[in-house]
Amino acid sequence: MSLLVGKSTSGLQKTGAIAYEGLNDDPFFLYRFRLRRPRYLVVFLQAETNLLDPRLYADRGNGFDETAAISLAEAGICIYSIEVLPPRHVSAIRIDPCTRAERFRYWARLAWDDNERDAALAKACELGGNGAAISTVEIDGSPEKRTKRRRSISVPEHFAAVIRLAARDAPPIPSVELAEGPIISFVVPVYNSPAPHLNDLLQSFQQQPKGTAELILSDDGSTVAKTLSWLADREATPGVRIVRNPQNRGIALATNAGIGVARGQWVGLLDHDDALTPGAVQLIAQTARENPRAQFIYTDEVVTDANLKPVAYFLKPAYDEVLLSGVNYVNHLSCYRRDRLLALGALRAGYDGSQDYDLLLRYLRGLKTDEIKHLPYPAYRWRRARGTFSAQFVERAITGARKTLAERYCSDNGQPLIDEARTKTLYRIRFEKLKKQWPRVSIVIPNRDSLALISRVLADLTDRTDYPDFEIIVIDNGTTDARVLDLYAKAGEHGVPFKAEIEPAPFNFSRQVNRGVALATGELVLLLNNDIEVIDADWLREMVACFEYPDTGIVGARLLYPNRRTQHAGVIVGLGGLAGHWFEGQREDYPGPMARLHVRQSLTAVTGACMLISRACLAKVGAFDDEQFAIAYNDIDFCLRAGEAGFRLVWTPFATLIHHESASRGSDKTGSNRTRFESDKDNLRRRHHTGTFEDRAFSPWYTRDRSEPRLRMLDKLPPAR
Repeated sequence: MSLLVGKSTSGLQKTGAIAYEGLNDDPFFLYRFRLRRPRYLVVFLQAETNLLDPRLYADRGNGFDETAAISLAEAGICIYSIEVLPPRHVSAIRIDPCTRAERFRYWARLAWDDNERDAALAKACELGGNGAAISTVEIDGSPEKRTKRRRSISVPEHFAAVIRLAARDAPPIPSVELAEGPIISFVVPVYNSPAPHLNDLLQSFQQQPKGTAELILSDDGSTVAKTLSWLADREATPGVRIVRNPQNRGIALATNAGIGVARGQWVGLLDHDDALTPGAVQLIAQTARENPRAQFIYTDEVVTDANLKPVAYFLKPAYDEVLLSGVNYVNHLSCYRRDRLLALGALRAGYDGSQDYDLLLRYLRGLKTDEIKHLPYPAYRWRRARGTFSAQFVERAITGARKTLAERYCSDNGQPLIDEARTKTLYRIRFEKLKKQWPRVSIVIPNRDSLALISRVLADLTDRTDYPDFEIIVIDNGTTDARVLDLYAKAGEHGVPFKAEIEPAPFNFSRQVNRGVALATGELVLLLNNDIEVIDADWLREMVACFEYPDTGIVGARLLYPNRRTQHAGVIVGLGGLAGHWFEGQREDYPGPMARLHVRQSLTAVTGACMLISRACLAKVGAFDDEQFAIAYNDIDFCLRAGEAGFRLVWTPFATLIHHESASRGSDKTGSNRTRFESDKDNLRRRHHTGTFEDRAFSPWYTRDRSEPRLRMLDKLPPAR
């Protein structure tokens, strides 16, 4: 047997005859077939504590592909009868029993014919005490044409290539722009700074074109001789100005002293142990030139080790007030108009560790979208391996951030409570604490038969949802199940206003939504699939509270698969040439880039499986298109039209539900559904040009071919947006 099959494991420790413990979030059993390839693999899997979320991978010529993974039935205790279909060109099978450290029992046996499979199933049943369910799984055995697998681009090589693009594409600054002095003043507070860090900073400044910027080092009463000596030696360095503050007064006041002598039209704030990237000044100046209304410009940044070697990126979306209210994703490099900055009084003392965040929230308030520009270029090198104030005194930094957020979002009803987000060091504004009255929500649910689903969602709404005023409207396209009809007849007995409108017709999601909206009496309308399961009582309060963000017309929720993997964390338009759920299939606690999946944010689209819409949005955008998008992408079309009409779309991770996707009507990608699905796809491409769509919530440096984006190279630097 060993000549035929190679078995190996990773991330596992054997603790008994068939007992194992996962040691990380990616344990697996791997079977490689060298000569004779089996027809079956029988697997017994039993959890010891928590439910497991097993996944299956098959190599049919191009290795294992995360996007083609098969999610297996949740394992409390389960037997999987896995069959490789003819022509059985599978060279390896991988079983991932779980995606976190868990204890479990595992046994597997390969089989080459039906008799061997039956014997293996009998053995597996004995292990489970005949109490285990048997789940049948089929693997496509067709060989894949061998392709040269695209290697992931590492951050260092990507960064190096981007710098080469900047050297080629960064435009010179016309002399007329320098007639009145430097374009940008970079202000740096200094206090006992290590000389090597100051050397790196100065060198990066001197890589910028001469005369285009000035570097203002504002010393906050340093006492270390080496720092004082270094500053004294640079007094006459061209473009460098030293500000001496006799006393140590803190970062905010030291920075303000530097801002006070700045001569540039723009002011950029740098930390003493970070560095600029070549081309930064030219590209920022170009952005200002091409966007004369701009009041604020921010860039991407590259995270480095102690030696300024790139290790990660912060690739940012276009400006998003909602995201900024949960995490300071803007951060470095931020460039302010000097006049506006001085008029605001620059930085404020008393926000230790979050003084930059406080400045951002105050400075950006009241600016219009076209006055805030994101330059998708890593102009800033952030040295992460260091002892910053915020790292050393994180509690004080969090206190300062919460203080400024409460001030920013105060209203006539007072200041909101600022709570922790899904990452404890990030923020959630509890708008609901300020609400005196909750608006009525009309919940529109398309349905037909599906007793188990509709009975559960109705029970979850009436018994497990903590919201004071809502009505339920079921739009039914032809139920004949007497049990469902009886459920409708009794649904109003729970005290929640209820109506069911039954009209036999082919399934048309858009038409059913439009019928429901026409019957709705609420200020807000919630579109809800019948295959949604409630797990947190305050989910609807959270969605309604998100309308406190200005111009919000639509709010979407976080949806999980039954195995607690991510199903919906928002939609990125352009993924796969159409629109896709980003990070679909990731673990529930996955933070995403800059922890974006742990805080609220604006997105271009959200799923119609749980979509809350304002009356104002419905009135301006109009009905769902029941001709062009009868089945699929109707929600994406509506969201895109809402965005074009000026409405904000908010996604929140604090409203989380389970989505049993397409449980009632099946997949759009199989059988009779496929033709209409393909038609709706064509309509989306034609109407919204999704093949070339640039989603403001997405970085242009990200690939569009997978739900979890990777770095990609471009032929030229992307423009500011």
